Amino acid sequence: MDAWVRFSSQSQARERLCRAAQYACSLLGHALQRRGASPELQKRIQQLEGHLSLGRKLLRLGNSADALESAKRAVHLSDVVLRFCITVSHLNRALYFACDNVLWAGKSGLAPHVDQEKWVQRSFRYYLFSLIMNLSRDAYEIRLLMEQESSACNRRLKGSGGGVLGGLETGGSGGPGTPGRGLPQLALKLRLQVLLLARVLQGHPPLLLDVVKNACDLFIPLDKLGLWRCGPGIVGLCGLVSSILSILTLIYPWLRLKP
Repeated sequence: MDAWVRFSSQSQARERLCRAAQYACSLLGHALQRRGASPELQKRIQQLEGHLSLGRKLLRLGNSADALESAKRAVHLSDVVLRFCITVSHLNRALYFACDNVLWAGKSGLAPHVDQEKWVQRSFRYYLFSLIMNLSRDAYEIRLLMEQESSACNRRLKGSGGGVLGGLETGGSGGPGTPGRGLPQLALKLRLQVLLLARVLQGHPPLLLDVVKNACDLFIPLDKLGLWRCGPGIVGLCGLVSSILSILTLIYPWLRLKP
């Protein structure tokens, strides 16, 4: 198991590069189609995209073991919400990679009778569940950080003699039912929450990158499963952005969200 994990981690960077190139081809193919490029050029781009996809599947052989090992580590987290979200995400990733291995065997000719469409649907379902868990984890961490930041701001305001945030949270001297005060007060509270969210994300780049990456990745299974048709252009753009962000986390490990 440990040998497989070490092997898959060595091929991770190459897989991310292939992924970026694959979605760049998807985006380029969509742009060429809209501009009325020659069918021969479009066909070459599609073939290159298919070869990159097959190459990625080869590089991902053994990633199921890596995901299972990550799930085993996540079980021991002290925070119950993080433990649940991260463990379930890794388990779904393991199932996604297992389906991906079956698809690779079918496309490479080792298992020619594999129902490609059925296994594609299965793999993207597991991928979607994994992303939902990732985004749930991101939302939970954002909420915790916003509560910490809000408490720190309240302490600073009380220390300086102000009480704007505390007054807004408790309703202040004019409650929500006071005529003419409810709507402006609600707008001010909403503005403060948005500013607080921006401050939290600005102060935690790994969390910001993880949110953007997972949000971009979410469009891919939604489109493939037919839940929300985005089109090849949006899918290609989102896949390219998320791939670049994933490469950044490999180049700069401090940008990777932990645990």
